[in-house]
Amino acid sequence: MTADTSRAALAITHRRVLNIAVPIMLSNITVPLLGLVDTGVVGQLGEAAPIGAVAIGAVILTTVYWAFGFLRMGTTGLTAQAVGAGDRAETVALLTRVVMIGLIAGTLLISLQVFIFAGAFRISPATEAVEGLAREYVQIRIWSAPAAIAIYGINGWLIAREQTQSVLALQIWINGLNIALDLLFVLQLGWGVEGVAWATFIAEWTGLGFGLWLCRSAFRDPNWRSLERIFHAATLWRMAAVNSDIMVRSVLLTAGFTLFVMLSPRFGEASLAANHILLQFLELTAFGLDGFALAAETLVGQAMGRRNLADFRRGAVMTSIWGAGLCLCLMLVFAIFGGAIVDVMTTAEDVRDVAREFLPWMVLAPLIGGPSWMLDGIFIGATRTRDMRNMMVLSVLGYLAALAVFMPLWGNHGLWAAMMVFFGLRGITLGFRYPALERTVGEG
Repeated sequence: MTADTSRAALAITHRRVLNIAVPIMLSNITVPLLGLVDTGVVGQLGEAAPIGAVAIGAVILTTVYWAFGFLRMGTTGLTAQAVGAGDRAETVALLTRVVMIGLIAGTLLISLQVFIFAGAFRISPATEAVEGLAREYVQIRIWSAPAAIAIYGINGWLIAREQTQSVLALQIWINGLNIALDLLFVLQLGWGVEGVAWATFIAEWTGLGFGLWLCRSAFRDPNWRSLERIFHAATLWRMAAVNSDIMVRSVLLTAGFTLFVMLSPRFGEASLAANHILLQFLELTAFGLDGFALAAETLVGQAMGRRNLADFRRGAVMTSIWGAGLCLCLMLVFAIFGGAIVDVMTTAEDVRDVAREFLPWMVLAPLIGGPSWMLDGIFIGATRTRDMRNMMVLSVLGYLAALAVFMPLWGNHGLWAAMMVFFGLRGITLGFRYPALERTVGEG
């Protein structure tokens, strides 16, 4: 029996949930913390345009990269099921596959960057100053696309094997180095928006090397380089089916956030900058909850691999209880300290005033969005991705309808109200599909 198999067979306890979730929470929180620093360092310039430029540039790249987010999500579900089934050879081969996909996909994005950015800025109504700075930002960061996308797969593989302390170490390295270089390049050397981009470029490429070192145990197994195993037709077909559904779901999800940012400039530069600051609150919520959602992916996926319905239910319920508790804590933090956080992030008084006006939406966001994040984790672990894709389509349609109704009535408040509708619909639609999901546990 391998170490992975022994670990998967352990009882699902609160301690085990926390052992998986807490390092992930800490590692994920460094991502929006990086967003806070990115925004904060350019915010010290005292102008709205640099904040808006980083906002639009980051959203463009996030949208493009997260189309390949299936490498993280699909890898976690598939690897967890391989671990639960005791299939060491497939576990190792999965790592090679996802790193190869990441490197190839990133190289393709670099080759298509002219067309990608031309299309992105064509649909963005930003001012000339904001667009000029945003172009400088994305034209630097795109060159680390292969590393950024490959790291998705490495993280997913480590999570599925419950090596979440390694994920924490990797994220601390990437985001810690990024933050340090932000402070050096922008505040000390005066590189402005370009300094933020170069900091990310360096952090991502060094992070890929560190991530591969953290996975070194896989390279002791000859299956990591077995072409027969890596390109096994039936396995590849299943992986493609799972990942294509997740890719569609991810594209729609990121498109929803991208549309939000692209509509924000309609209310002025101050609203664009304020909305970007408030989106960092949403990222804190999402990445905090991801700790328990990813614990659900791991535990549910391993239970699916063993065909164990009792463990499936226990993993889903226990991780969701912890997720609900975190949501309540985040609501209190945002209600009490939200204004102070805004003040730290920018010195522009007009941006501060607008951000405070819309801060109550951030207090509501964990309550409305929490169920959708947890159900995502459960469905990903079960690799029942068709339901995720279909329910996301329904949710996006509801979001578009809400935008059409609420924005003309309430302006920027309508934009935020539509985002809450989007969150709520995701949770409701997946909740309706959960009973059918349980019935598939023994099917494989």
